[in-house]
Amino acid sequence: MVLGGGDLEPGPGHRSGQNVEHTESKRGDIVRRIYFADTIIALLSTATVASLGLLQAGESRVEPERRVSVERIQLPCPKYDGKVSVEQALCRRRTVREYKEEQLTLDEVSQLLWAAQGITDAERGLRTAPSAGATYPLEVYVVVGNVKGVKEGAYRYRPKEHQLMRVRDGDVRGELATALGQAQVRKSGAVIVFFAVYERTTMKFGKIGIRYVHMEVGHAAQNVYLQATSLNLGTGVIGSFREGQVREVLKVPENEQLLYIMPVGRM
Repeated sequence: MVLGGGDLEPGPGHRSGQNVEHTESKRGDIVRRIYFADTIIALLSTATVASLGLLQAGESRVEPERRVSVERIQLPCPKYDGKVSVEQALCRRRTVREYKEEQLTLDEVSQLLWAAQGITDAERGLRTAPSAGATYPLEVYVVVGNVKGVKEGAYRYRPKEHQLMRVRDGDVRGELATALGQAQVRKSGAVIVFFAVYERTTMKFGKIGIRYVHMEVGHAAQNVYLQATSLNLGTGVIGSFREGQVREVLKVPENEQLLYIMPVGRM
């Protein structure tokens, strides 16, 4: 009898009863080993998935200490129609780097974050920006400095719940401006920051997945540009930054890589 690739046929000189007993004993031993190996593989797979932030597609692993008494803000429902057409927004879109020191509203912040990575199909979890293989590697943060009714601080956007999760207290626009070498950030009402968990996409597509992630953040940023234009707000992409300092300001997990920064304010 062959089981698990091993030959368990009795050798010459064994009696029949001994052969059966010997075979059953070895069969049981092999089954136990297979079960043990499967258990170890399952545990290692779970640990690997957790370490890569893949427990839920499109969401990064949340550090244990952040699960305790974390402030969450439910954002207003996004609007699905507006007074500015897509064509008008495309014509009017410009990079804006000077902002008035005036408050943004929570409705405006909600609309901008929804445009970046909001859910458009709850059943399938699809979002406003296309994603290779629907792997959704992007993680979006918003630094709140001057938003009506919202405490100053840094927040992670949770697309599935359309919520903000507080990750740091206080107005960190000054620290962010220093890290970026961009003084205008201090006057913005909020700053949208895109990070990526590359492994979500590269585990499915290999190295070419890195290119797909970069494509995706471009899609999402253009959504923010057009949404800001339709809200008569100004924004502009900052591509030069000191990643280590920005990561420290926002307290992001190690598996998230900084890609895009977009301050938003009133023109």
